[in-house]
Amino acid sequence: MSEEIIKEGILLKMSQQKKKISPKNYKERLFILTSQALSYYEHEKGKKKAKKGVVLAERISCVEIVEPEENAPVQREFPFQIAYDDCILYLFANDEPSRKDWLEALMHVIKGNAKLSAKYHKGFWVDGKFLCCGQTMKNAPGCIQWHKSELQNYSICTSDVSPLGSTPCPFCCFYTNEKTKYKYLDSSQKGSYTVSLLSRAEVNGTVRHYLINVNADGKYYLAENHLFDSIPQMIEYHQHNAAGLLTRLRHPATGSDFTSPSAHGEWELSRSDVKLVKELGSGQFGVVQLGVWKGQHEVAIKMVKEGCMSSDDFIEEAQIMMKLRHPKLVRLHGVCTERFPIYIVTEFMSNGCLLDYLKSHGKELQPPQLLNMCLDVCEAMAYLEDQQFIHRDLAARNCLVDKDLTVKVSDFGMARYVLDDQYTSSVGTKFPVKWSAPEVLNYTKFSSKSDVWAFGVLMWEVYSLGKQPYEHYDNARVAERVLQGHRLYRPQLATDQIYQVMKACWHEVAVSDSSSFLFLFFFFLLSQT
Repeated sequence: MSEEIIKEGILLKMSQQKKKISPKNYKERLFILTSQALSYYEHEKGKKKAKKGVVLAERISCVEIVEPEENAPVQREFPFQIAYDDCILYLFANDEPSRKDWLEALMHVIKGNAKLSAKYHKGFWVDGKFLCCGQTMKNAPGCIQWHKSELQNYSICTSDVSPLGSTPCPFCCFYTNEKTKYKYLDSSQKGSYTVSLLSRAEVNGTVRHYLINVNADGKYYLAENHLFDSIPQMIEYHQHNAAGLLTRLRHPATGSDFTSPSAHGEWELSRSDVKLVKELGSGQFGVVQLGVWKGQHEVAIKMVKEGCMSSDDFIEEAQIMMKLRHPKLVRLHGVCTERFPIYIVTEFMSNGCLLDYLKSHGKELQPPQLLNMCLDVCEAMAYLEDQQFIHRDLAARNCLVDKDLTVKVSDFGMARYVLDDQYTSSVGTKFPVKWSAPEVLNYTKFSSKSDVWAFGVLMWEVYSLGKQPYEHYDNARVAERVLQGHRLYRPQLATDQIYQVMKACWHEVAVSDSSSFLFLFFFFLLSQT
């Protein structure tokens, strides 16, 4: 019995040029998509003729739009690509709705694939190179982040009745956790979708429905100024940013309420390989233990105190660390999530917290070492800025010092991924007042610029050897004085040049590029020469 056809239609196909001497040509083919493969045929007025090729679904690593060629003819204005093995199949739809339909059908088929690409090439492979980045190897890694590589986090299931009390629908995509449930579903308007969100912040819960809109360019949005190429990309953004919603969307899951985090593939460690040695410190929500992993590697193990914090919130920090890799960020080794307490296992930084180290050993440090500490943090923050993450809690207390005095940024519990370099926090969110920029104090608006402000305060901490900023004022008085234009004084160990950098971080309005971490990083490099 033949497989059920998911989609069928005529597309223009570009020759794959598997050999350098192969000519580039274009031919119409009849394409048939099933759950197992995409096959294409010669055709006569839409009727299937000889089979010309097949791409197995399990071998597809990426499907994405391609930038059209300059002055492309009308029949080649809507290209898309299918990457598989070391090949790329370039196809052309008749119009944008047709291309979108093909992409969504293909993504639904491949979303469970084991090896989806993290990046893709937005330009064609032509005459032995990619037009987007100039790379000359056809199997070269992509140059653009592919958000849809996380499609396996999204699942489709059938339902006749919405558990949130919304309009019944045939297909729903569910996401749940301890505080928030959300899903997107068919709305009463044909061809449209709605995000339905249940927040448990109140006793009886609050339900909101948000129509997913599509603009003239085919971009999806819930809020007018946040546009996305696909619904999964939009959902991913709103997991980190409320941006006009009742609350931000939380961790995706399927079916019943969240009770324990699921395993995280290559990041999941065997609990039997992790031995607890001694407590290094504790706070309001968590405990950090020194441990040994696999009998030989010293590690730090962060555990949540039972009943003090949602495990959902706790594991979010690890999920952010999974996405970030840099020598000046504390490195994640893995997690233990199969039972409680949950472990976040990171590299062990033997000299502990930067703030404590400055207080206890600061007088032993020379000016070049203080500058290097600032450079280390700046390098890490320039990376976060480039990756479109904002830290929101940068301070000496949240940096760690290695045995060779390398400083690394840690504590990503408040970090957020942003597309437009801005994150407006929900009402009632706590934030560190003495490290906060005026726009945070006034509107709880965070950005890379507010991280730069906090970095200026961190520099002040370094050059004052761990003193408390605004030590004679409470938070209310600090907020008042900062909004009036007052700034921290110059520490005794800071030169005039270093203090000018601090003050540049504290400009209330960004001045050209001087408030970017990349600019600051190059300044510090030049200061060392």
